[in-house]
Amino acid sequence: MEQMQMNMPDIYDAALYLRLSKDDMEEGDVKSESNSIANQRELLRSFVKSQPDIQIFDIYVDDGYSGGNFDRPEFKRMTKDIESGKVNCVIVKDLSRFGREYIEAGRWIEKIYPALNVRFISVTDQFDSNTADFSEKSFVVPVKNFLNESYCRDISGKVRSHQKIKREKGEFIGAFAPYGYRKDSENKNRLVVDAEAADVVRKIFAWKMEGFSLGAIAEKLNERQVLSPKAYKKANGENYNSGFRGTDTPKWSAVQIKRILTNEVYIGNLVQGKQERISYKVKKRLNKPETEWVRVKDTHPAIIKQSEFEVVQKLLQYDGRASKTAEHASFFSGFVFCGDCGTPMIRRVNRYKDREKAFYICQSKNKGGACTRHSVSEEVLKKIVLKEIQTYTALFADYERIMDELQKMKIDYEQVVRYDAQIAKLQSEYSRYYGLRASLYDDLKDGLLSREEFDEFRESYGKKCEELNGRIEKQKELVKQMFENGVSAAIQLEDWKKSLEIKELDRILLALTVDKIYIYENKRLEIHLRYEDMIEKLKIIKQFYEIQQTECGKEVG
Repeated sequence: MEQMQMNMPDIYDAALYLRLSKDDMEEGDVKSESNSIANQRELLRSFVKSQPDIQIFDIYVDDGYSGGNFDRPEFKRMTKDIESGKVNCVIVKDLSRFGREYIEAGRWIEKIYPALNVRFISVTDQFDSNTADFSEKSFVVPVKNFLNESYCRDISGKVRSHQKIKREKGEFIGAFAPYGYRKDSENKNRLVVDAEAADVVRKIFAWKMEGFSLGAIAEKLNERQVLSPKAYKKANGENYNSGFRGTDTPKWSAVQIKRILTNEVYIGNLVQGKQERISYKVKKRLNKPETEWVRVKDTHPAIIKQSEFEVVQKLLQYDGRASKTAEHASFFSGFVFCGDCGTPMIRRVNRYKDREKAFYICQSKNKGGACTRHSVSEEVLKKIVLKEIQTYTALFADYERIMDELQKMKIDYEQVVRYDAQIAKLQSEYSRYYGLRASLYDDLKDGLLSREEFDEFRESYGKKCEELNGRIEKQKELVKQMFENGVSAAIQLEDWKKSLEIKELDRILLALTVDKIYIYENKRLEIHLRYEDMIEKLKIIKQFYEIQQTECGKEVG
């Protein structure tokens, strides 16, 4: 005891340590106010004034940091000052301000600080390491630290549960709004469009559909001195850090462009809960499987149309096949495939004098494979595809008139379903497999099948029946939707109508209307348009309408 007193200084240089986290704000208005930084500072200053042997060296404030661990910047700075001999006393409002992890807090209070001859004072707990007896050090402090950690664990669970509910309700809970949006001033959990940034997002999607590579889009934005998402947020006064290392003046990159192009937030959907903290004690986050993500549709205004977003996702699949140095993808890149071997076609250019002629050939043949060239002129292909699009556009344009006429005739979708040859074919196939499945019992009884064969065939036919029934119901539902909601509910008709006004096919119209094009050696083309199911149903409805008109004409005659 005499030895300890010999080591006690006449005047202690004290560190006043203050901490407030977001978790503390969950405690309620009264207690959160008592724990405020201002209140803590005032309380500790007042305490030091009453202690003639203590003077303030510095004040250390960790505002917004959890007490679940000690990875805090100001706590680390205070520790450095202790180790350098500048501080020999630590004062906190209460033990929970120091930390809520009881093992680690106990290690600092009971082992580290005594070893460094540092006095520790918790004001409202009335704990002072210089005067505390054995029971306080060995029982009271550990128990209080344990209770603080229990509280931290409880609060963490409540916060997680609260956030989960908000996500499922479609409320935005991120610290910063995605680029192109800002938080609603009246509701921080709702996103509203940021007009300036939204225009940039639209340009990014448009350039991608025009065929620009990710790197080329980033370069275009940098050349135009458009602020990157990080720089834009900082310019608007937000204390934003993306978590990625970069320069003081961050530029657009291909990674950022892809992140924007693949984010469903731009079609009005919120996808949250992609990551989860290991525990309240550890900041590290782990990626969750996509099946556990929380996806809520139509939570805020969309910047990009659904049809454009879907097209871009498809185009991104072929980015890896394009030249890394090319600014543009070739016109039909990602759309043209060999009809025989299925590989993507590649563009080649013949130059003669001042003229160029572009054409597409089989990639497999170009690399020495067994396939043939399947050569087709780019200009010819453009004309054929445009004509195909215009043909179906005319069908769409006629759709509303036909539906009006059918309603006047008091025709409902059930009548069209009975006429639908596609559905009839599927129903016939279903009946065949159902009959085969039923006959298995007789074959088993007659000894034509073993039990093992019976079970195998029964499962196989059962799965086929389920598949066919699902396809039938899907076809019926499609007709029903067309009667109830119209084509425009599923198709962006304005995208198709553009084809009637243009003389030459452009890549954006191609991307919005065409799925795949197959080219065969005999120059036969097979063009697969988007919304093919819808198109086939339009054909059937039109045929049904024409038959009804003919029959009505006969009755009148």
